[in-house]
Amino acid sequence: MRKILILCFLLIFGLVLAGCQEQSKPDDRLKDYVKLWNKQTFDDMYGSYLSTETKDSYKKKDFVDRYKKIYEDAGVSDLKVSFKEPKDDTDWDKKKEAEFPVIISFNTSAGEVKYDQKVKLTKEERDDKEDWYVNWDPSFILPELEDGDKVGIDTITAQRGEIYDRNDQPLAVNGEAFQIGIVPGEFDESNLKKVADLLDTSEEAIKKELDQSWVQPEYFVPIKKLPLSERPLALEVIDLDGLYSKRVKAREYPFGEATAHLTGYIGKLTAEKLEKVKDKGYTANSLIGVSGTEEVFEDKLRGKDGQRLFLTKENGDEVTVAEQEVENGKNVKLTIDAELQKKIYAQMKKEPGTAAAMNPKTGEALALVSTPSFDPNEMILGISSDRYKELSEDPDKPLENRFQITYSPGSTMKGITASVGLKSGKLDPNKTYDIKGKTWKKDESWGNYKVVRVFDNDSSVDLESGLKFSDNIYFARVGLDMGADTFVKGLKENFGFGEDIPFEYPLYNSQVSNDGKIEKEVQLADSAFGQGQVLMNIVHLASAYGGIINDGNMMEPQLVLDQEPKVWKKEVVTTEQAKLLQTDLRKVVSEGIATKANSEGKAIAGKTGTAEIKSEQGSKGRENGLFVSYDQNNPDMVLAMLLENVQDNGGSTHTVQVTKKFYDSLK
Repeated sequence: MRKILILCFLLIFGLVLAGCQEQSKPDDRLKDYVKLWNKQTFDDMYGSYLSTETKDSYKKKDFVDRYKKIYEDAGVSDLKVSFKEPKDDTDWDKKKEAEFPVIISFNTSAGEVKYDQKVKLTKEERDDKEDWYVNWDPSFILPELEDGDKVGIDTITAQRGEIYDRNDQPLAVNGEAFQIGIVPGEFDESNLKKVADLLDTSEEAIKKELDQSWVQPEYFVPIKKLPLSERPLALEVIDLDGLYSKRVKAREYPFGEATAHLTGYIGKLTAEKLEKVKDKGYTANSLIGVSGTEEVFEDKLRGKDGQRLFLTKENGDEVTVAEQEVENGKNVKLTIDAELQKKIYAQMKKEPGTAAAMNPKTGEALALVSTPSFDPNEMILGISSDRYKELSEDPDKPLENRFQITYSPGSTMKGITASVGLKSGKLDPNKTYDIKGKTWKKDESWGNYKVVRVFDNDSSVDLESGLKFSDNIYFARVGLDMGADTFVKGLKENFGFGEDIPFEYPLYNSQVSNDGKIEKEVQLADSAFGQGQVLMNIVHLASAYGGIINDGNMMEPQLVLDQEPKVWKKEVVTTEQAKLLQTDLRKVVSEGIATKANSEGKAIAGKTGTAEIKSEQGSKGRENGLFVSYDQNNPDMVLAMLLENVQDNGGSTHTVQVTKKFYDSLK
């Protein structure tokens, strides 16, 4: 009897406890649901929290897949669903429905989306237990989204900024091209070879395009782009059955080869490059600056595509959810004079070399030339693999940008050595060295090594004579008397050797030596007249002489027009010393080694240089010829030119003659 009473007591007590347990509240359930929502845990949201009515209307796969696809297509990020818990003391035991406000916000590729929504919950009994469940609605994904709506994204491609020269001449512009294509159902395959030959492509390349999975017999399949200047060729091609053309947008480079290394070109992203820039909005179909100013000014030229995220209702009405206005790229105006560049290129184009024309007073780059070159229009319209291989394997390296790299300056270094010596006070321009014969060495400690000069017409050599006849022995002795510390310090502090060249276009830095030091006498002697391990960039070389021409102030080189000129190195020499050097540089042409540079109506001044590239003294090797020059009647431009492999063309005299032809072409 006692056991029965205890058992009844326990049963009654258990029922009382069960009745006293706290019932689930709808705000608690919604709070947990929102946590899953923010984590985008759509499976759990569906399985444990959606009402029976919702599940009857939407299958789990449809619910989960729709969320994921829309969020992915719209580029949803930074999802934040916020829910403020109510403070009232509602007795939810007596309620069957509840409604709470939430704020939904996220970013999309078309911009930010933020809106208020109300979430309804209903009380349901499942597995003998009552709880609250969410009545889900498609508008929880996007505002105003309803069953039957289609989600769309429009992209408005930003127009790429254009590149112009100082006189508003177009260097890189948005133009058009002929897109040649094949409609497979109308094409006679017996013409495949003829089409390949006409378009300078391969039969395999055409077949590859025609064999793509999306191709249908009636579709237009793009094969090759042609510049508008090739209209006769386009007409010949489309005369064949199944061949058609249409005009499409394309980047154009009006000056072609003459400005190719300066402008560069745009192209599609490689997989490796895309991985690095995809967070900036680039896609596999994006075009990007591959080289030249197209690459240097990519961020400014590119612009920002516009996008619109919208809903299309069943009746055809459209509702905009988010919209990002298109931002077209900005134009870039360079200091370059395209016609001047074209004239310099015309004289150089047959042989490897580089040239930089600078305004010594402002630092503005007027021309940056690299030869031989290539046609950037060919690159942008789709260069064939055979043609690209031909360019890549050409021993003259037409794809290499030579105005970016460094070369041995040869005897053009002598003007800089003289400047360092004068500024330091270690060089007396009137001091003469007694030099006999064509070879000299300091003493027997130099072993078999000797400094060799070209001319031995002067035995008593001062600065004027040393420059006029480019006397290696004179400048070797000047360097030794100056001392390595003074020489190296002057090159670094006065002329910026070893520094980043302050120029918008990235250039290789000039160097005193491989390690920035000169510790041996022979190296000091060689370096003083431009051999040794001294290397200079052509822009830097023109700028250095610009400092002499500009009465001692070397300006920062500039590529973008309408910037405030800046002094890079102040007083590389005094005004008086600059005037002295200017006089001597004129005598180099009027009386000395560069008389072949004389041009009618002009007072050309400058310094020649021959850089010998060989394994050891006495051996025969390659030579680069240099000439830095300017017209003293019009000293607004200094031109530094280097031509490679001049050993069989008269050395630096060949570069002098090419330079003269350029000056003769000026009005």
